[in-house]
Amino acid sequence: MRKILISGASRGIGKAIALKLLKEGHSLSLGVRKKEDLINTALDPKLNNSDTFLVHTYDATDQNSSKEWVEKTVKSFKNIDTIIHCAGIFKRTNLLFNDNEMKDIEDIWKVNVMGPWILTKYSWKYLSLSNSARIIVLVSMSGKRSKGNLASYSMSKFALMSLCQTMRNEGWENGIRVTAICPGWVNTDMAKEINNFPKKDMIQTNDIASICTNLLDLPNSSVPFEITLNCQLETTI
Repeated sequence: MRKILISGASRGIGKAIALKLLKEGHSLSLGVRKKEDLINTALDPKLNNSDTFLVHTYDATDQNSSKEWVEKTVKSFKNIDTIIHCAGIFKRTNLLFNDNEMKDIEDIWKVNVMGPWILTKYSWKYLSLSNSARIIVLVSMSGKRSKGNLASYSMSKFALMSLCQTMRNEGWENGIRVTAICPGWVNTDMAKEINNFPKKDMIQTNDIASICTNLLDLPNSSVPFEITLNCQLETTI
């Protein structure tokens, strides 16, 4: 069984992954912005074994938050061998943005790029000890191609894909395997304003959770670096 950090675990994809891995018996350390979001759910720490289940406040824009979360996890679990990066935000910032949208661009960079980078940085020495560590990153099809006018979001996801490639390069000799999962529309709150595509035809969070569990079972020699998930025909990648 693995000792896993999951960011963004209070809702959407992160929550679905956490629920799936909890049932499988892994030790989970969940990073969430608001612990109260998990009260009276299956991920409520009061309803789980504190030896194998931890919830910590995590703010992707705060470097100390990452450091404290990693330290608390290692103190409880003695090690970390897996990170699943799910925390992210979505902003509709255009190329010709308004002056008052500059903070939106800064926020999306901090959360979508620097958040995973910093959390990985503080976990790296522990991952390197495993010889079979895993880093799974929820990127997006927007990290593969840019559609429409989502300048800031696409920029952050392309940068995140580049970060995944560097993590793979630097961790390879120590057995760290990285997988970038790039889904199209996923049926979560982030897609709630999408009215021209049925929610039932979108990618479902439980299906991504199943992919993650399969990735954790694969040997080092068979872990894919990139998985693209299409609920619509993609012809530009």
